[in-house]
Amino acid sequence: MRNGMHADRDRCLRAVQSKDARFDGWFFTAVLTTRIYCRPSCPVVPPKPENMVFHPSAAACQQAGFRACKRCRPDTSPGSPEWNHRADLVARAMRLIGDGVVDREGVPGLAARLGYSTRQIERQLLAELGAGPLALARAQRAQTARLLVETTTLPMAQIAFAAGFSSIRTFNDTVREVYALSPSELRARLPRKGAPAAAPGALALRLPFRAPLNPDNLFGHLAATAVPGVEEWRDGAYRRTLRLPYGHGIAALTPQPDHIACRLTLSDLRDLPVAISRCRRMLDLDADPEAVDGRLRTDPVLAPLVDKAPGRRVPRTVDEAEFAVRAVLGQQVSTAAARTHAGRLAAAHGEPVDDPEGGLSHLFPSPEALAALDPEALAMPRTRRATLTNLVGQLADGSLHLGVESDWEETRARLLALPGFGPWTADVIGMRALGDPDAFLPTDLGIRRAAQELGLPSTPAALTARAAGWRPWRAYAVQYLWATDTHPINFLPI
Repeated sequence: MRNGMHADRDRCLRAVQSKDARFDGWFFTAVLTTRIYCRPSCPVVPPKPENMVFHPSAAACQQAGFRACKRCRPDTSPGSPEWNHRADLVARAMRLIGDGVVDREGVPGLAARLGYSTRQIERQLLAELGAGPLALARAQRAQTARLLVETTTLPMAQIAFAAGFSSIRTFNDTVREVYALSPSELRARLPRKGAPAAAPGALALRLPFRAPLNPDNLFGHLAATAVPGVEEWRDGAYRRTLRLPYGHGIAALTPQPDHIACRLTLSDLRDLPVAISRCRRMLDLDADPEAVDGRLRTDPVLAPLVDKAPGRRVPRTVDEAEFAVRAVLGQQVSTAAARTHAGRLAAAHGEPVDDPEGGLSHLFPSPEALAALDPEALAMPRTRRATLTNLVGQLADGSLHLGVESDWEETRARLLALPGFGPWTADVIGMRALGDPDAFLPTDLGIRRAAQELGLPSTPAALTARAAGWRPWRAYAVQYLWATDTHPINFLPI
């Protein structure tokens, strides 16, 4: 989609006329007569083709002078799956913008993280998305503001600054320009009985996704590997603590047929867009299951697995450094043993948090906290202890960085160069922390068992060769292969 699906006018017209929700977030429809922009699945009668133009982002629509539709709310559609399966400059920049870097560090900060000049980033984003980093961040602020207006009873001044606006006037002007309503008018449109009575810092919202979504392995994996005190499964929800730029939070995520119910409790509301972005990323909600499953179905061995339970996602993380530490703790031990090791670290060295609604007690320890530990105090084999202390030392001093902007191949090579890091550790970090959709685990015991049961080659080299036809979605193939086992990671907890 380097030229953008929005450039394929005939395909866009077909998607709009059929109200195909699979393309929500891929492109946006702007109507010249009404000056309104919509998602492809908007329920209103489609306008005449000659009155439609197509844009690659909500920010591009807003820059062109179009307002968001009040019926389909295009600004709340799932994000483009392009940022999930690409590792080029534009994709990495979009992941950082979603993580709030432009609001916190400005465009120079974005450029510094990516290793490019601000001019290069501006040029590439404008060419592909029709908007530069400031306009894309502004669109995100407007969406956050609308969410806070509609889901809290906070005063407008607090909402303005929590959403990242520099002044109340800018907040008012932006909301009115994007939604054709003032913030007060947005709130007044809500049914009075539906107005929330949430405690300060608590928010309830819906996270959309592209259907189908199979929650079994997604929530099953997160619950089965949950670190005591940091994560838990409670009352049908996966709950965990979050380390965020301005403070900390707790997320409770419950699978529903057409969305993920999300409850966020934040110590600082400025962290809202980042918390949403990280929860979406952890649950892989911007994936395109039609593309993934369509590719995997071309293999006659995988096709029955996909047909049985389509829409499997890759369970990821909210903190790349945390997952890398947990991957080392999980080397050559059972899931239960890895949880025990991680729980002990969290209880002893994680920052305490208050959780009146459940059993969460700590943030997972930061690399800086773990780097200060006496290695002899770690109850694990000497070689793994050395692997862990070397990893956290490099994460703490900045010589190794794991983040949403990481280049997958380059980071994999750097991980493999670390003592104690083999292909399994590097690739599981690539798959679940960095989000590489093509990461593959041919040496994983569960994968080798599944391969043997299905009649696939069982040696790593032969299985890797056989898996070439699954590219660029081998991380999703891993989920389908793992699901042939009866391990708890494959089942939604009761």
